[in-house]
Amino acid sequence: MNGTALQDRPPASASWRIALPHSAAAVPVARALVRTALAELKHGADCDTAELLTAELVANAVEHTAGDTPIELVVELLPTGCQVEVHDPDPAPPGHLTHPDTRDPDPWQEHGRGLLLIRALSSSCGHRPTETGKAVWFRLPVVPPQWHPA
Repeated sequence: MNGTALQDRPPASASWRIALPHSAAAVPVARALVRTALAELKHGADCDTAELLTAELVANAVEHTAGDTPIELVVELLPTGCQVEVHDPDPAPPGHLTHPDTRDPDPWQEHGRGLLLIRALSSSCGHRPTETGKAVWFRLPVVPPQWHPA
């Protein structure tokens, strides 16, 4: 998907926007912010999946963009789930986010699975141009509460 789906969502019930350093140190900070945002509001999206996919987006932004311009993390809590965006200064679209690579990832390589995870685990994902580069995003739905016998 591209950015057009962003116009089709209901307004956010809460949102966070934070600038992160253009370094690997941004990954754990981003994970913590997403977990805190979802946990404090007792939001129904899957925290573990949100953390994992956020880490992938932030790591990709750090690894695949040049310079030291900060990247930005945006977390929006929606009635239907959550949306996470990572803004970076590179206008080039992310590799195989919306058009999957037809090759299987090499099982011996450390890299090459992040976008596959985002496509597989999110309800939707995409990218859109921004005034200063691009935003790459994913959405997760609210997970229904589990029934537990009394």
